[in-house]
Amino acid sequence: MMLIGFVVNPVAGMGGAVGLKGTDGAVEEAKLRGAVPVSPGRARILLSLIVPGVHTFLTAGGPMGESLLAENGHPADVVYVPDGTETTGEDTRKACQVFTDRGCDLILFCGGDGTARDVFAVVGDTIPLLGVPSGVKMYSGIFAATPAAAADCVNRLEEAVMTDAEVMDIDESAYRDGRLAVTLTGIARSPALTGHLPSSKWATDAMHEGRAQAEIARFIIDIMRRDTLYLIGAGSTTAAVIQALGEDGTLLGIDAVFDGDIIARDLNEEGILHLLNRYPRVQAVVSPIGAQGFVLGRGTQQFSPAVVERIGPENFIVIATEAKLSRTPALYLDAGNPEISSKFPDSLQVICGYAMARRMPLIQ
Repeated sequence: MMLIGFVVNPVAGMGGAVGLKGTDGAVEEAKLRGAVPVSPGRARILLSLIVPGVHTFLTAGGPMGESLLAENGHPADVVYVPDGTETTGEDTRKACQVFTDRGCDLILFCGGDGTARDVFAVVGDTIPLLGVPSGVKMYSGIFAATPAAAADCVNRLEEAVMTDAEVMDIDESAYRDGRLAVTLTGIARSPALTGHLPSSKWATDAMHEGRAQAEIARFIIDIMRRDTLYLIGAGSTTAAVIQALGEDGTLLGIDAVFDGDIIARDLNEEGILHLLNRYPRVQAVVSPIGAQGFVLGRGTQQFSPAVVERIGPENFIVIATEAKLSRTPALYLDAGNPEISSKFPDSLQVICGYAMARRMPLIQ
């Protein structure tokens, strides 16, 4: 039996579905846009799959872990209580300091890259870290592929191997302006079972990828139907499709195209659902961003469970260059709802050139 420190960032991921591309410093704006908490639901999935009594938990009070553990039948020792109703990164850091002082064998957290940064700032490489993906970006390599994968790793913790994993974060202000500025915070230790811990994302060099992306974009343009709405993004490969239409695409957002014209840019969940009510035929063109291989669920929360269900798995077109696929042995999917994710097949066709495609395994 191992001692696990468990902490939840209650507001992580709230900025995704409403198009803020992050929640750091934007919680109130997210709430004004109608955002709802993401982390508690992700934590419930995780905790419902962890076998009770296998490990001992330390946690923070209220929504930072205590209530969720109790709800799922996991006794825990509450070692830190936040001062107010609105929690902050400082609360995460203080909780992790107590976990460290108490000699935890693992710190398990629900959040995004900002939460990972806060945890690592206290722990460094002294205690293994495992993240449950609940944020918007999640460029760090310490996140399990899904809450279910994280639960499996916790249940089989004695079988896991400890790997070096990057803790990364991006400048959210630049991110919202369509610029990708990634910072390596440090190298943490993280437990992994084979196939459950995707690598950290890497930024593609557009100078080397440009020609391949242009070929893919040319093919997508040639097969577009004039009676169909196309939702395109995010990433440099999908942005190349918009550029092939003679426009500038939203690098880190979702644009809409109909009859060869851009009809909406940088859509949030609400905007996409509004378009789906107007256009009966729709296809989404997506690409795994970086080396993690996530076609849905990391950086594309605008494709919410409601949106994915409306579009249908059969109407997602996945595109990626051969260079990117060479670093991605499998694709990952996290549609935000296990029932919806299960409707996707075990493998996906990925367009990787003009009239060229590869079939890639899909892990959920």
